[in-house]
Amino acid sequence: MTRRVLLVDDDPHIRQLLAFAFDKAGFAVAEAGDGEAALAEVARVLPDLVVLDINMPRMDGLEVCRRLRSQGEVPVLFLSSRDDEFDRVLGIELGADDYVTKPFSPREVVARANAILRRSAPKPAAGADSAARIAKGRLRLDPEAWTAHWDAAEVALTVSEFTLLKALALAPGRILSRDQLIDQLHGPGFAITDRTIDSHIRNLRRKFAEAGGSDVIETRAGVGYRLGPCEGGG
Repeated sequence: MTRRVLLVDDDPHIRQLLAFAFDKAGFAVAEAGDGEAALAEVARVLPDLVVLDINMPRMDGLEVCRRLRSQGEVPVLFLSSRDDEFDRVLGIELGADDYVTKPFSPREVVARANAILRRSAPKPAAGADSAARIAKGRLRLDPEAWTAHWDAAEVALTVSEFTLLKALALAPGRILSRDQLIDQLHGPGFAITDRTIDSHIRNLRRKFAEAGGSDVIETRAGVGYRLGPCEGGG
């Protein structure tokens, strides 16, 4: 099945460059020049991924991401200027899966988009390990369905958040460094900051705390993170 990507940027030259790269990679491409048009296109084409510029007129990318997250969990890849780290981190905290800084290589954007989509792709049923559900205390993860539950309540996670939580759940008792978690998200060689991982972890903690689980992830200062007891304690 052809994957659908929505490219959102107010610069038509950037959209043209990205559209060429994604088309060459086999994607069906839709475009929007501002945030309001982006929301309309999401409803129309139901994209598998949204590539979203942060700085746009009328409605910026952060607000678009906020509205997308209130409606569902379509993966979001931000385009960001080099000097607005605050906006990049805020974007991750709003639920974006990754970001690429300008100026960028269109091939890198496509590679990161493919990495996000690989993480959310259905896994083959032949591997018992990949299909097995993961349980710890009151936490339940279903890697095949990409769903997370605290007791009976589903906790809606982005692709990146689920991938990180699954990595911690598959290493019970072990502390995973930020570099190890980055490798889980992108594979070796991707350069993203530790703050991106920290932002995803904050999102996970907030979402599970809202469901009653404030002990899902533990921090070891200067080392990394590990799965907590998941019993609901503080």
